[in-house]
Amino acid sequence: MLTSQFIEAVIPLAHKTQIRMRFLWSICLLMFVYAAGAQKLSKADKKMEERYRESVFFLADDELEGRRTGTAGEKLASDYIMNAYKDAGLKPYFGEAYLQAFEVREGKALDPETHLKVNDRQAVLMEDFFPLAFSPDTALKTMASQSLNENNAAWFVDLKEMLEENVHNPHFDLEQAIIDMSKKLAKKTVTTVILYNTSALPDNLAYNPKNKMAPAPIPVIYITKMGMKKLFADESITDDLDISIKTIEKIRYGHNVAGYIDNRAPYTVILGAHYDHLGYGEDHNSLYTGKQPMIHNGADDNASGTAALIELARWVPTSKLKKYNYLFVSFSGEELGLFGSKYFTEHSPISNVDYMINMDMVGRLNDSTHGLNIGGFGTSPQWQNILKTGKEKYFKIKIDSSGSGPSDHTSFYRKDIPVLFFFTGTHSDYHKPTDDADKINYTGAVMVINYIRNILMLTDGMDKLAFTKTREAAGNARTSFKVSLGIMPDYTYSGNGVRVDGVSEGRAAEKAGVKTGDVIFQLGDHKFTDVQTYMEALSKFNKGDSTQVKWKRGEELLQAVIVF
Repeated sequence: MLTSQFIEAVIPLAHKTQIRMRFLWSICLLMFVYAAGAQKLSKADKKMEERYRESVFFLADDELEGRRTGTAGEKLASDYIMNAYKDAGLKPYFGEAYLQAFEVREGKALDPETHLKVNDRQAVLMEDFFPLAFSPDTALKTMASQSLNENNAAWFVDLKEMLEENVHNPHFDLEQAIIDMSKKLAKKTVTTVILYNTSALPDNLAYNPKNKMAPAPIPVIYITKMGMKKLFADESITDDLDISIKTIEKIRYGHNVAGYIDNRAPYTVILGAHYDHLGYGEDHNSLYTGKQPMIHNGADDNASGTAALIELARWVPTSKLKKYNYLFVSFSGEELGLFGSKYFTEHSPISNVDYMINMDMVGRLNDSTHGLNIGGFGTSPQWQNILKTGKEKYFKIKIDSSGSGPSDHTSFYRKDIPVLFFFTGTHSDYHKPTDDADKINYTGAVMVINYIRNILMLTDGMDKLAFTKTREAAGNARTSFKVSLGIMPDYTYSGNGVRVDGVSEGRAAEKAGVKTGDVIFQLGDHKFTDVQTYMEALSKFNKGDSTQVKWKRGEELLQAVIVF
């Protein structure tokens, strides 16, 4: 078992006392809860609860800075999990390694070599100027005159007229208008477009690293109001420009952690939980509205599921379970859109998997209602008998038949693997800095773990489970829209548009003929390049609206009219 000695091995000295005091305080709090008449646990369960609490407090400590995928905090968490697997006697699953790295593409970034010189005066990037993200890389020297735009030179374009003409046009897309303008100017042999805005209307232009629009034919550079005063104060002269634009792709690496119990069986049971969280909210998936960046510790989401997975990994080797092999996988990148689990299912042998159990947010069991949500009920006909064992009498179970949803079991369901998804419910701390370890119901978590243990024991006497398709959950269950197209987006897709990872039966997309693997790029007048802009487009519609959807299937362009 992992003790405070392991904490000392991975946490700097200055933080040891603080962590130990928090842990001791939680022990005192637990004793008080027991005295108050909480669910009675056996001696073995009490020991499990102590270990479980230690794991949650470690994973949700400020030192890990929210366990954002690809950060030092993620590494501290993955080291903790890896050592827990080693301590339990699990073998590394990836050859001699417990870790599986995967890429997270964050979009574009400007190389420091990007510059603009005006008559040998150096402009400050992002303060005086910035190229728009759809500008092509270039290195050129040219001329420009505010008083007279000429061919074979850079052109100044004031956005004022364009903004004022379209101030009441809800369909006006400024970036697309700029690209269209640059195409026309390129035919006149204009070398560069230099944008500025003398209007009181905001243009909201910025360097957007997520932009996936097709490159403009010529560079497009935006000059701020400060930059215009500093660099182009004299409108009567012709300026010499030295321009360099160089973009790079920002990539960070997440890591799945997997340990294996080899019983030399023909089939394997997978148990999983994601261990990543939101960091300081840098990926814009936080519900925190304050201005000061804060650590999102993610005690329930999902230190709770990760700690449960660790306890199951400790228990299975000591059990009599022998009919199946057991694989324990801690996923990263879940909060970004199931990055880790999707990568795992596409780069690991899973043809011999019997079923997969996923634990995500299992730490807030309500002591009054004992409500436990179980998803994936419809993914195998055998689940009905397995889940009705008598052990569930402590819980008020809410069943969801769908095999897809807002967590990692979806990636396995997509591979025709029966799944179960355990979840004790959402709460006001979801995706906020207030999701802390002192709010976890540790006794309730132990009851959930024991329920899952019972499922493992029951299936140990059964043959491989049959798989059945279920209805598709309409997108992310934790996000609400007035309408739904009825697709599950592939969040890992880095191309232009939204690749379809699943289609809901009977919804607008299926009726239009959209299939898994298609890439949707337009709804009505609203073009989109990724999931975020797709959601923005979707928000423009109401129930009952009719519009046209456009998509690609390979190189074939398709379109159809849909009704939401």
